[in-house]
Amino acid sequence: MPLVRQRRRTLGALGAAATAALVLSACADTSDIDGGGGGGDGDGGGLISVGTTDAVTNLDPAGSYDHGSTAIHTQVFPMIMNTPYGSPDVEPDIAESAEFTSPTEYTVTLKEGLTFANGNELTASDVKFSFDRQLEIADPNGPSSLLFNLEQVEEVDDRTVVFHLGSENDQTFPQVLSSPAGPIVDEDVFSATELTPAQEIVDGQAFAGQYAITDYTENELVQFEPFEDYNGVLGEAQNDGVSLSYYADETSLKLAVQEGDVDVATRSLSPTDLEDLSQDENLTVHDGPGGEIRYIVFNFNTQPYGAETEDADPERALAVRQAVADLIDREPLSEEIYSGAYTPLYSYVPEGLTGAAEPLREMYGDGEGGPDPDRARQRLEDAGVETPVELNLQYNSDHYGNSSDEEYAMIENQLEADGLFEVNLSQTLWDTYNSERTQDAYPAYQLGWFPDYSDADNYLTPFFLPDNFLVNHYEDEEVTDMIHQQASTEDEDERAALIEDIQHAVAEDLSTLPFLQGAQVAVAQQDIQDVTLDASFKFRFAPLHR
Repeated sequence: MPLVRQRRRTLGALGAAATAALVLSACADTSDIDGGGGGGDGDGGGLISVGTTDAVTNLDPAGSYDHGSTAIHTQVFPMIMNTPYGSPDVEPDIAESAEFTSPTEYTVTLKEGLTFANGNELTASDVKFSFDRQLEIADPNGPSSLLFNLEQVEEVDDRTVVFHLGSENDQTFPQVLSSPAGPIVDEDVFSATELTPAQEIVDGQAFAGQYAITDYTENELVQFEPFEDYNGVLGEAQNDGVSLSYYADETSLKLAVQEGDVDVATRSLSPTDLEDLSQDENLTVHDGPGGEIRYIVFNFNTQPYGAETEDADPERALAVRQAVADLIDREPLSEEIYSGAYTPLYSYVPEGLTGAAEPLREMYGDGEGGPDPDRARQRLEDAGVETPVELNLQYNSDHYGNSSDEEYAMIENQLEADGLFEVNLSQTLWDTYNSERTQDAYPAYQLGWFPDYSDADNYLTPFFLPDNFLVNHYEDEEVTDMIHQQASTEDEDERAALIEDIQHAVAEDLSTLPFLQGAQVAVAQQDIQDVTLDASFKFRFAPLHR
């Protein structure tokens, strides 16, 4: 049993309304709840069923940094700062006020009378506990890297905390408080030093967001019930509850929404499926601003000529990475694999965000966005690299979608076409994949990134600082200094210029190779209202109603 810190401050258990037990069939039929796509019996917008293929890594916010997990955290955990519907900007959520009271002190005052669903008071002690445990646990699959500038959390009184920061005028810190590192958890339920099992979280009703979870079977079914005492910027849920069902693949999810077994299907459906579903008069395909990117990660220890290989050589290792960048052809990946649902990306910060540049277009390939095998060959020859280079490349299709099979088959063909590479292509199921990638198991591997907040910093800090989320052993002192500098630069034009400089610097190192940018998409039954896909990049259940 994990250590649980005890406090005597329970106001009395707040019992959730009884929910009928569900039997999950092979096709994840949720008709026992509300007749599939039909209306619910409640008078608050009905019961809504949502389907997804996006697996959960961990219900504990300290142990996950993936979209599938965050999709649940967003619904049930309160935040100090949050993004209102339709806005990319953050505002106080359960905070009454939040502001810099000195260049390195960010002071938060909580609203009065906050509670968790179990009846426990939510106080400044819980806030301090939540951030302290993120840093203490520092799980390799968690978001603690986002808190690099947080030196200390001071509890002033029951409603006031001061965040003491390492660098001055951190322009991103309010956004960080709305990120996956920001959920506030109940210190009477969660362990201070290790991840807390999902069932303990659910049994402890340690929720204070728009919903509480009443039933949880990981990656099968989650039942959400509106939490009436949520007192945040997002307001109350517009439905009577949500059931979230998990599907093994895109085909099953497509069939579920087509047949009315779920009201809303989100993450992920293939481009072909979306095109097909858009022709169905009973369904509506909703899309919104993107921000998702797809990229290859290079492990600086285990890639060809990496630091821990027998023939370690940093110059040859760099030439290998650069040759891969010369050979990637983004246009057919975009059009032939994804029918334009993902567009070519030549930047580390996606198009549309302040500071976005395209260094990868001009620095690699033909200089105009296309591949150049001759340039790749010359790089390898100049560095004394024998060809073909054997490259172990790992990918995953149960998390990133079935199209990943075609995507990485095409990448394999692009790299091997001129005899410069011999690619050993392998895939692994997500649960294993997400663990092994942090343990130097993959010299080069696929990842996708869905932003924590809509700022360019979120495409830099998690990737390129020491001890980054990728755990790929990349470190560059100049890049580190520039990332810290842009985060504290108040002048918008000066900060944008720094962000551009960072992208050019990391493009020279190529610790990652971005190549596609995507959009948010959800498919819903015609009677479902307020499907909200906005620049917050968070799909929230609370606005959904009939």
